[in-house]
Amino acid sequence: MQFNNQAGKNQRLVASSYAGISRRQAILEALSIEADFKIIDVGCGAGDLVVELSKALGDGGRVFALDPSKDQLEEARNRCSGFPNVIFFQCFAENIELENDVCDVVTSTQAFEYMKDVDKALAESTRVLKPGGVFVNVSILWDYFRFYGAEQKLNDRIHDAFKAHCYHQMLPLEMDGKLRALGYRYITNRSLAFLITRRDQNSPARYLESMVASFAVTQGVSESEVNEWKRQLIDAEKNGRFGFTSYPVLTSAYLE
Repeated sequence: MQFNNQAGKNQRLVASSYAGISRRQAILEALSIEADFKIIDVGCGAGDLVVELSKALGDGGRVFALDPSKDQLEEARNRCSGFPNVIFFQCFAENIELENDVCDVVTSTQAFEYMKDVDKALAESTRVLKPGGVFVNVSILWDYFRFYGAEQKLNDRIHDAFKAHCYHQMLPLEMDGKLRALGYRYITNRSLAFLITRRDQNSPARYLESMVASFAVTQGVSESEVNEWKRQLIDAEKNGRFGFTSYPVLTSAYLE
């Protein structure tokens, strides 16, 4: 799934919702940032986390903001225009344009599950990380990403179509082994799971519903089916039967 155009806009709206805010807060809580740190944010999107990281650094610190999407980086550059300690890279995580052992911290939010060769991407992030550096990542257990309230057969059809949107549906379950193989230790996982029962303007469910619906159409689900699914979710909310669950996991580790 490419986060350009409408998909990118929906992603930015989700990042601005309380789900996105809580993820960034959890990442910052997992870090002890010093003023001269060099930090790379892999899959920086529109730069929401980059802004918070740059604020924590002094003049000698740097945030390397990496994303393959031109649209997302344009948004990030605009958002970070007042922060001279941010350097942008438009490239894929499998080929980071930095030397070895230059970063004190690697962060990433819902990016690695979208990388086909996730092992190569994790190895590249490790290559640029100094020994003793910290890796902090948020990825979703996508089996638990689900809307409730629509008729089950239709609901299953929409969610089954959405499974194709990323390569690694349950990446947090594999992270421990992958990181250990790369030399990380003190690996911990923290649940950031949440349940939503309303679709207000600050609800990520409102924007994720649109993202799921649009992607389902690209997978062969008809517009009429998608519209009926959305109508049923609206009715479910009116009748107090709507729900949305997501299970992000924050993984942190230290490189030996």
